[in-house]
Amino acid sequence: MRRAQHATPAIGLFAVLFGLWAFAVVPAAGAMEWKHWNEGLQEAQKSGKPMLVDVYTDWCGWCKRMDAEVYAKPEVSGYLERHFVTVRLNAESTEQATWQGHTYSSRSLASSFDVSGYPTTIFFDTAGAHLANVPGYIPRERFMLLLRFIGDGHMARNESFDEYMKQAQAAHPAP
Repeated sequence: MRRAQHATPAIGLFAVLFGLWAFAVVPAAGAMEWKHWNEGLQEAQKSGKPMLVDVYTDWCGWCKRMDAEVYAKPEVSGYLERHFVTVRLNAESTEQATWQGHTYSSRSLASSFDVSGYPTTIFFDTAGAHLANVPGYIPRERFMLLLRFIGDGHMARNESFDEYMKQAQAAHPAP
């Protein structure tokens, strides 16, 4: 009888610890699915979706703010899931990434795209061609305009982003 009494708290503690571990590993509903560089590049080519690369560092406060205030919003994460392959690239990592037949560290790959500040969002077309770098934190409303400009094909049709913004703002004026 005594043995069962001592086992119960241990089993309860195990369940609590396992439950917390499982919660930490399983992404929350609506959470962004970020791929590693090589996997994302392959998926973009197979799926026909453009690729968005979030270049970040672990210490970057603006990167964390972009995660919390932009990427975490259902409007943004939903649009990205439907229209883009999303990749995270740690600009200080030594993890290997392949680009145009060459192997780079994540750090040197970010540098090869002239990334000098964080966060930087890089866009690639479906074939993996570099389209644009957008440095810095981008507020959600402006980020959605940028995503739609690229994701809906306006950039591919050589439309001006400034003209697109004017039309989008005229169609949906701020309250």
